[in-house]
Amino acid sequence: MILNAQQIRRAVEGGDIRIEPYDEDQLQAATYDLRVGAQGATTSTKKVLDLRSTGYLSIEPGDFAVVTVREEIALGPQHAGRFGLRSKYARKGLIATTGPQIDPGFHGRLILGLTNLTPKAITLSHDDDLVSVEFHQLAEPTEKPYDGPFQGKTKLGPEEIEMITESSGGMAFSEVLTTLSSLSKNVATLSRDVHELSASMKTQRWLVPVLFGFVALLIAVFGFLGG
Repeated sequence: MILNAQQIRRAVEGGDIRIEPYDEDQLQAATYDLRVGAQGATTSTKKVLDLRSTGYLSIEPGDFAVVTVREEIALGPQHAGRFGLRSKYARKGLIATTGPQIDPGFHGRLILGLTNLTPKAITLSHDDDLVSVEFHQLAEPTEKPYDGPFQGKTKLGPEEIEMITESSGGMAFSEVLTTLSSLSKNVATLSRDVHELSASMKTQRWLVPVLFGFVALLIAVFGFLGG
């Protein structure tokens, strides 16, 4: 069963679902919106940024990014969650490469993997609504609550930081796109120059017989006058 707004509120009040900090304004008809958190990193910056200080995270074209959400979540054994990007970011061409399930028994902060598939940079503002979570109530509590490697994580760990900051020797996809864009501009410039040179040479080929004809005419006229 998917929980509606009042059911989510009651589950939070009863302690079956914990969201910290909880803000009634983030509660929607049947979802709860989580916001951009304190940490983010991209394959372009190759370092972890404090978004509380910078105010935003810019994800360049082709960039892969990891970002924490602001809220910590804890689910009891009878609740699960499903999450997705807010439509305003999905429509811009940003996709989430994490999830989309939050298992019963999970507690911690979501760490999202994001990829920008567009030719323009996409900016995530700190504290802006980022993902919507849909909560499900199970028919009965699970006997196997989540106990995986992301249990209790609240910030970017060595795995995420290593994935962003270390290079395997090749270019990041964003760098490939930048290189291809630069190459495309150079090819376009070269093509224009060749076209102009070709046009100039055509003009010169037509000019030669005209000049010879003009010279021949002058010789004929002066010869007639001299005769």
